[in-house]
Amino acid sequence: MRFHRAVRFLALGLLLLVIPAALSSPSSAQIGIGIGISVHIGPPALPVYEQPICPTAGYLWTPGYWAWNDDAGYYWVPGTWVQPPTVGLLWTPGYWGWNNGVYAWNAGYWGPHIGFYGGVNYGFGYGGVGFGGGEWRGGAFFYNTAVMHVDTVHITNVYVNNTVIVHNDSHVAFNGGEGGIAARPTPQEETYSREPHTAPVAAQVQQEHAASQNKDLFASNNHGAPAVAATARPGEFSGKGVVGAKAAGSPYHAPAMSPKEARATPAESRDNAAKDNAMKGDAMRGDAMKSDSPRPATPAAHGEPARTQPGHPEAAHPQNEAHPAAAPKAKPANQPKPPKNTKKPPEEEKPK
Repeated sequence: MRFHRAVRFLALGLLLLVIPAALSSPSSAQIGIGIGISVHIGPPALPVYEQPICPTAGYLWTPGYWAWNDDAGYYWVPGTWVQPPTVGLLWTPGYWGWNNGVYAWNAGYWGPHIGFYGGVNYGFGYGGVGFGGGEWRGGAFFYNTAVMHVDTVHITNVYVNNTVIVHNDSHVAFNGGEGGIAARPTPQEETYSREPHTAPVAAQVQQEHAASQNKDLFASNNHGAPAVAATARPGEFSGKGVVGAKAAGSPYHAPAMSPKEARATPAESRDNAAKDNAMKGDAMRGDAMKSDSPRPATPAAHGEPARTQPGHPEAAHPQNEAHPAAAPKAKPANQPKPPKNTKKPPEEEKPK
């Protein structure tokens, strides 16, 4: 009897130790920042700001982005320097993309190559395609000081490659839809998207959570020009390493609907995700059927990312030199127009 009682007390003690740890550690849902979020209004333009200096060797830059809060709308998550989960990995930023009537958030990830991030020009090496801010050489990361703010006295793993500089004044923060960036993933980026990926590290989750608690970072308060646009270290929103926005990326216009009205319902989000997966499946099957046929040369504006693997500097991409074109509704390539008396496909119908 005493033995069983001791076992019960021991089990209870272990449970009390495990519960706080579970509550304090980020869950898989928390780590996937913004997964499943979709809204009926697009994010503001990216603010204009400078990059804080890299705090120490081995840290990689993660650009700032607009996140969503169901009660207050869009808020700015400052860009910051973080330590990657392991040597050799690079950060592909997340992006907002137009999908069947709503703007859906596509979460960022760590991987061996840079994937598609909507063609969004986040700056500092992320010009819309690939990454020109640095490269892995063996077990060390080398910074391209042409686009990265690094103290070359204390960090000597540096080089200069000016060809990656993108001359693009656009600060559009979303892909597709009215006024969005007209960019589509290249076959190589599609391949990269199927590689093993690692979720955002705890420091990135901390940065997003801290931003969500700061009312000054909400677009409704800062009108697209947050006082904290970037930080040298995650979670540190005051002090020497904090950089404020110089200006909003474009004039801010308050949305016509409230955040609760703008938020897509869970049913809409599931439906849009299912349609998106179906369209991707159709596109992949189409590519497989065409694999035996000669493929036309890829136009310069939609070419392969300049960077194919770590260790090779990237070149500037012509697509980012021009102002993004408006894309009211994305359609699959080479899709024939329906006859005049034919009813439009469901995805082309306006919501009732």
